[in-house]
Amino acid sequence: MTTEGTAVEGGLDEPRELEPEQGTLRLAQPEDRHSREDWERETAQVLRKARRMTDDDPDRLVWDKLTRTTLDAIAVPPLGTPELLDGLQTSGRPARAGDWDIRAHVSDGDPKVVNEEVLGDLEGGVTSLWLHAASGTDFAGTLDGVLLDLAPVVLDARDDPTTTATAFLDWAGDREIHPGTNLGLPTFDAAVAARASAAGVLGFVIDGLGTHDAGASDGQELGWTMAAAATYLRDATAAGLSVGEAAGLVEFRLAVTDDQFAGIAKLRAARRLWARVQELSGSDPVPMRLHAVTSRPMMTRYDPWVNMLRTTVAAFAAGVGGADAVTVLPFDSALGRPDAFGRRIARNTSHLLISESHVARVADPAGGSYAVERFTDDLAVAAWAVLGELEDGGAGDAWDAAIADVVAARERLVATRKRPLTGLSEFPHLDETLPERVPTGSTTGVRAYGASFEALRDDPPAAHVFLATLGPVAAHTARATFATNLFAAGGVAVDVAGPTDSVAALVAAYDGQAVVCLAGADAAYAEWGEVAASALREAGATRVVVAGASTSSTTDLFDVADDSCAMGVDALAFLARTREALS
Repeated sequence: MTTEGTAVEGGLDEPRELEPEQGTLRLAQPEDRHSREDWERETAQVLRKARRMTDDDPDRLVWDKLTRTTLDAIAVPPLGTPELLDGLQTSGRPARAGDWDIRAHVSDGDPKVVNEEVLGDLEGGVTSLWLHAASGTDFAGTLDGVLLDLAPVVLDARDDPTTTATAFLDWAGDREIHPGTNLGLPTFDAAVAARASAAGVLGFVIDGLGTHDAGASDGQELGWTMAAAATYLRDATAAGLSVGEAAGLVEFRLAVTDDQFAGIAKLRAARRLWARVQELSGSDPVPMRLHAVTSRPMMTRYDPWVNMLRTTVAAFAAGVGGADAVTVLPFDSALGRPDAFGRRIARNTSHLLISESHVARVADPAGGSYAVERFTDDLAVAAWAVLGELEDGGAGDAWDAAIADVVAARERLVATRKRPLTGLSEFPHLDETLPERVPTGSTTGVRAYGASFEALRDDPPAAHVFLATLGPVAAHTARATFATNLFAAGGVAVDVAGPTDSVAALVAAYDGQAVVCLAGADAAYAEWGEVAASALREAGATRVVVAGASTSSTTDLFDVADDSCAMGVDALAFLARTREALS
């Protein structure tokens, strides 16, 4: 193989020959190939500089330091390497070819308002509708002008799904209906199955969103979904359908978050699990119809514009993971009923990924990735274990307790900001003006990841913290910025002293705030930190906080302080203490 080029100096300015080993696609020369040990050695040097490893720690420790463990106890290593696939059966690859179905979410409401939203979405390139409906929904008004043969309608009626499905079919009458239309029943119903088959549409949705919204892990959501699918198959076959016939009437709905690789693996694992359930039911697998929805819990009410980024990453994961239909929830969904701008951005997210990023042009972009294939297998195994527990009678209190454990683990990660929420727990903007939206019940039952921080922001204290900056700006910028952002995450504003060169200058900038936070370099802490803390107490401060972690040279200052804040602190507990002192 020969690669030639005539680019700029230092690049492909001279023709070069790359000679891969026979029978391989390796293009790197021997001197450019490196072992895992080489990588560990170089990475260990970086971690030692960042004080995440000591000089006495062996290089191989970086593997443990950088391995991430999911809420399903799955270890995700820092590198995807060939040995991850040893003994692995890869499966669950996408069957979708080409663009995914861009499915808009439509809440029930005034028929005229809903119809305007529906027509706006369809004119903007949406290809199907996911309609929250009720037994009394005015389909004639809500879907006026919708061409049912071109745009599938997926019903979601949780109060009386059978009546709603019947009402929809009665309204549709003799009109041709797109085969992707789904009557949306959550459990098997023989009468609805018969009508769906006669109309040539789908009849049922196995929906994992409720489990996800309640706080379940990916493995729990998948395991619960498969347990519901197994129950559906039992009921359907008991009514006389074959496994294949029953599988041909159902669609699955799963959530995807901005944890990109987890989302890709989750959808791949779902297909593997569904195929296995059908095989164990004595049938050749019918391909899974999979509807992916961007996560509600990951959305934030504060700085909601960041939700545009979250949903873009989630939609990318859904597309790469092979979802047949993708719903991007509008960025302002957490605030209430999305407006026209939010809906437009939501549908254009898929348009951009499909038409500009060309994500859908490759059938399986993640196929062969060591990390993704391993993650997929591990997640499928974890979900299968959950399915086994549920099949053995593990529902009820035990199931609720299992989800509660995951919720508690996630909240610890959020509280310590190991799971950061941009714009909420990280880099919050206290002066933002939130867009106003009409309240809806769309967030009922949703356990938002940032709920605890949002509760603090909902009730900000009137009093401020005095940020006592010791020394010139260059010496304390990092700690001052860290402390300012941490306080803001709890709705607490700061008054900054600015550059100071003495205790007198610091006290002169002080204005009677009850809580003061010292922010400076270690040298300043050691030189005049204790004196500054004492002077501020004498001036009226009742609580002294120090930004940063204690070192051998600053122990005395930290000993006289009331609190401290540094990376890894339980932010929620710290903010609760601070707010109490401010009240």
